[in-house]
Parts: sequence; structure tokens; C-alpha cells
Amino acid sequence: MSDPDDIRRKKLRFRAWHRGFREADLILGPFADARLAGFDADELDAFEALMEQPDHDLYGWIVGRAEPPAAFAGTLLDDLRAFKQALPIARGDISEV
Repeated sequence: MSDPDDIRRKKLRFRAWHRGFREADLILGPFADARLAGFDADELDAFEALMEQPDHDLYGWIVGRAEPPAAFAGTLLDDLRAFKQALPIARGDISEV
């Protein structure tokens, strides 16, 4: 039988890539691919809670257009922001499609 956290990771990875808001997909999908494997249960809970937020709110928090509520401010969102800055598209290394 599969580890319940592995099943959660697979579901969260899918949700990260298929939010329906392309800009968010292009940040959250690669982040999930790169980081979810190392998340413990508490980190998975935090990521899952972020994934429950409306697309435009979450995207605004990641790109710094809006301040997140206190419940979402912290290490995970800081990691997402840093990850976004490291993406080639954020640095202008590739053209946006």
C-alpha cells in the first residue's frame, strides 16, 4: 500500500499544475515538482492550505502585489517567492509564451 503522504504529494502536484490560471501554474507546478518530495506532513498541510486559496489572491501574494493574511505569511510563501525569482522566465532567460 502507498504511503498516505506520497498520495497527497501526487494530488498536490497535479493541483499545482492544473489550477486554471496559467501564471500560477507556471510557478506552482515547477515548485511542486522540485520541493514536494522533501515536504513533511506539516509542510504538506501548509502547501495544501495555500492551494485552497483563490488563484488571483495566491498569485498576488507570490509576486508581491498583495500582502498575504498572517495565516499564510511565512517560510512557505517566502520559499515560493524565492523560487519564482529563480525561474528562467522571471529572469528573462526565456520568452513568455
